[in-house]
Amino acid sequence: MRYIWNLKGWPNFKWRNDEMINVLGKARLAQGKLLSRISSMGLDQNQESRTEILIEETIKTAAIEGVLFDRESVRSSIVRKLGLPSSDLKRPDRNAEGLIDVIIDAQENYKKPLTLSRIKSWQASLFPAGYSGLKKIVTGRWRQENPMQVVSGPIGREKVHYEAPPGGKIPFEMKLFLNWWKKGNPFNPARANKKKSPDGLLRAGIAHFYFVTVHPFEDGNGRIARALTDMALAQDENTAKRYYSMSGRIMAERKSYYEILEKSQKGSLDITEWLLWFLNCYTHSIQDSEASIGNIIKKALFWQKHSQSALNINQRKVINRLLDAGEGGFEGGLTTIKYVGMTKVSRATAYRDISDMVQKNILAANAQKGRNVSYELIFPSLD
Repeated sequence: MRYIWNLKGWPNFKWRNDEMINVLGKARLAQGKLLSRISSMGLDQNQESRTEILIEETIKTAAIEGVLFDRESVRSSIVRKLGLPSSDLKRPDRNAEGLIDVIIDAQENYKKPLTLSRIKSWQASLFPAGYSGLKKIVTGRWRQENPMQVVSGPIGREKVHYEAPPGGKIPFEMKLFLNWWKKGNPFNPARANKKKSPDGLLRAGIAHFYFVTVHPFEDGNGRIARALTDMALAQDENTAKRYYSMSGRIMAERKSYYEILEKSQKGSLDITEWLLWFLNCYTHSIQDSEASIGNIIKKALFWQKHSQSALNINQRKVINRLLDAGEGGFEGGLTTIKYVGMTKVSRATAYRDISDMVQKNILAANAQKGRNVSYELIFPSLD
């Protein structure tokens, strides 16, 4: 089987602009509407709202590879890294912490040069103990395996989906990749010809495909490819804030994601089909965010409204649980007993905390009295 990296002319990718223009136009339109909406509502500097997307991106980019993280551990890690108040009740997962570091670095420091050592440090961060599951792997260095195959199926009946370049070629291939990246980086002052650089969204799609095709590490290639995608998108949008999750959408389309990768890696240097899939995935991820952004915006507006409210760690923890549940989504409402269960404080402390939030117009009591009283979070209106 000949793969794309075997072809003469690799890695000079091609695509058919006439097939791309309408899909790219739709992606740009969706992007513009979302960024305009975020800016007009004053949310572009809001860390609380950004937390929700980072949680989604971390959980989903890991889940694509079959790695599952606890949502509350991820939340605890992210809010600490962003300097937001945290209850610290959940012990962080070391592997999740490393992935969060990679995602934040790719997004926050998108203007900084991408280097080979930076890419290697990202991969090492994903596997702090040097193990992928039970397998000892090389971290922070290019793989040495020759060949490296992507396979599925039971032992003895494995199906080879893809075979990456031999380990001995990786240093050369990664130098080529980095040179390609630099030529298209809008923040590279030495970029020679901006007109010859691909559109920013196309560049993000090419970067994803290019990196995962070279497959330079023993493990973690998909997660690094998606971090590079985030970085390329941040460069295109010139903002570190993401209000959509590409990984969330890729997870939803996981089967077709692997199918189009395999087909393109076995095809010609014309990667039009991959880029069309990527652009549609990008547009769908923004549409997904439009469907859920109402709740994210309500969370952001809530914290803007109560930015000066003095709240303790336990109160913030409970509020976040209520915000996550959404308006009317916390079954039975909040009670003193539920507050105790979530925070492990005494009933007297729970009662004082709840009463304090009622006085601050954060919670509203229902019509019932006595032991049956419950409370609902007062969500801000989007009108």
